[in-house]
Amino acid sequence: MNADLYQRDFHAWTREQARLLQAGQFQDVDLTHLVEELESMGASERRQLQQRLKVLLAHLLKWQYQPEYRSRSWRATIKEQRLSLLDLLDDNPSLKTILEVRIEKAYPMAVLLAVKETDLDEATFPTSCPYSLEQLLQLEEYPAARNASE
Repeated sequence: MNADLYQRDFHAWTREQARLLQAGQFQDVDLTHLVEELESMGASERRQLQQRLKVLLAHLLKWQYQPEYRSRSWRATIKEQRLSLLDLLDDNPSLKTILEVRIEKAYPMAVLLAVKETDLDEATFPTSCPYSLEQLLQLEEYPAARNASE
């Protein structure tokens, strides 16, 4: 019944699982799907971390390599991503242990996003992330301008 409900009506399944757990009816809990969903929730948090890092890094690169196009919108996006990252890390402190790895994974995608949004060549940007963790999370930290030819 639980597995069938999982397939037919996910929302009803989640409510039923919560009810069973609260009632102490552990033998009736759909453990297979419950474990799947819990693992999926953790993966979702990691994906959100990486996505926010990608957007932040791309905007920092744009800020640094196209200073003539700087705008309040770019500044707002940078600050929004930083605040969201800090909030995510505050809600999920264990993500701090994988932050450096996620920055390394997000950086190449950030470069591609910056390339797409600036029309600068990929070779313009450093091959590895030029920003420290502290610089990334500092609300009012903005990189100095660099010429695309440097």
